[in-house]
Amino acid sequence: WPAGQVPEAAVKEFSAIVIGAGAAGLVASVHLQRLGIPFTVIERNHDVGGTWLENTYPGCRVDSSNHMYSYSFEPNHFWPQHFSTQPVLLDYFRGVAQRYGIREKVRFRTVVEEMAWDEGRALWKVRLKTPSGIEHVEAKAVVTAVGQLNRPRFPDIKGRETFKGPAFHSAEWRHDVDLTGKRVAVIGTGASAYQFVPEIAPKVGQLTVFQRTPPWGFPVPHYHEDVPEGMNWLLEHVPFYDKWYRFWMFWMVTDGLLPMVTADPGWNGPPTAVSEVNQGFREMIAMAIAAQAPERPDLVAKVIPNYPIGGKRSLLDNGVWLAALQRENVELVTDGIAEITETGIVTADGTAREFDVIIYGTGFHASKFLWPMKIKGRGGADLHETWAGDPRAYLGMTTPGFPNLFMIYGPNTNIVVNGSIIFFSECSVRYILGCLKLLAQTGAAALEPRREVHDAFNIKVDEGNKLMAWGAPQVTSWYKNEAGRVTQNWPFALVDYWRATLAPNPDDFVLQKAPEMAG
Repeated sequence: WPAGQVPEAAVKEFSAIVIGAGAAGLVASVHLQRLGIPFTVIERNHDVGGTWLENTYPGCRVDSSNHMYSYSFEPNHFWPQHFSTQPVLLDYFRGVAQRYGIREKVRFRTVVEEMAWDEGRALWKVRLKTPSGIEHVEAKAVVTAVGQLNRPRFPDIKGRETFKGPAFHSAEWRHDVDLTGKRVAVIGTGASAYQFVPEIAPKVGQLTVFQRTPPWGFPVPHYHEDVPEGMNWLLEHVPFYDKWYRFWMFWMVTDGLLPMVTADPGWNGPPTAVSEVNQGFREMIAMAIAAQAPERPDLVAKVIPNYPIGGKRSLLDNGVWLAALQRENVELVTDGIAEITETGIVTADGTAREFDVIIYGTGFHASKFLWPMKIKGRGGADLHETWAGDPRAYLGMTTPGFPNLFMIYGPNTNIVVNGSIIFFSECSVRYILGCLKLLAQTGAAALEPRREVHDAFNIKVDEGNKLMAWGAPQVTSWYKNEAGRVTQNWPFALVDYWRATLAPNPDDFVLQKAPEMAG
């Protein structure tokens, strides 16, 4: 902040806890440090990196271009590939933590078990589980940066625990299990399986992929390609070219795609689309998929989705997925799984297949925001009981009754076709720091959004999501909760979130006086 805007004493007396040292937690940490606000980072793992530390399955890589999936304040003009692999990404985030001196602020192998708001003292009391036992700490503000996709979800299949061979989730890859020549089953065809199946298919003896719902794959021929040397030179040496290129990509592969997945309320065409434009988009992508297997109409029929494009997360396709499924040692099974036995899997049609290894590519507990932390707000209200399976927050960051609790990647800040979560994280951190600045300038001890502001925002978001492909009633996905409400996604343009988070409006919040000023 410019000198004089915020009393230095107010900044120094403030304290914050950042939960998570992944991509979002590092953004928060870098900017808190720049402003001189004392903070501590709590990280359950042994290192920074979050998703890119935990996921080490074969073929793991980002599916947003690195020139968007990187910090605006820390560009890298020498990414080796357009969509870098997990080790390269982890090195990037480790490097940021090192360059900005964040590692010294992190308490590794430590878990936040519970936190409670102390109304009398206007601060959060946090219980930690550390390697040496339970510890209690306090902070005036808590910033959660725990992500949405980090708690592996296993399917509820009869007999799952009875399988005698190695069985693991893709997010907890067993590198000690040699797949060479083995009979391997993969359950799920989501983003992770889309990446690791082509990697393991050549080495296993027999690979059977069990698919419930096929993904849409956007044709991206350069998905695994290196960045040309000349491109790196341009980014490094031509003034402002890197900024222009980042902006161009944001438009071409983000907000520019929104009209193609926006629903037409008057659409009376097939339920496999939500508008005429969406139908045309569907036909184009379906043709690109079918062209990869001209001699396998049976396979094409299985891999082209029957839901609108944009209804679920779309993946990037450079041909390796269909190539893997067409190998002689690979079978794609679309019959439902009836049960798992000690030796294999039985499908609904009664077919029993034996396997040596089962790998689950079945996603995460995405709707359980901030779970399993226990969070008690004003009056002892439990956050998860307050949400009751329907998480909501103002701008995805703040919730009435929970002062000075700020969420990054909170409810309704996920994106489907348009953009990088890094962008959302930077917008959120800018807004959160604005809230802390507001506290310092006013001398208030705490803030929380006004109920009417929070509710009006969520009504607007719900109305927006109903007009998107992922909100269509015929679409089921992890974007929706059990009641069918889209709890994950931002239905508007990226620029709309950027504009909404430039700075907090003081009128949106209830400000609590400092305890010594009360009365």
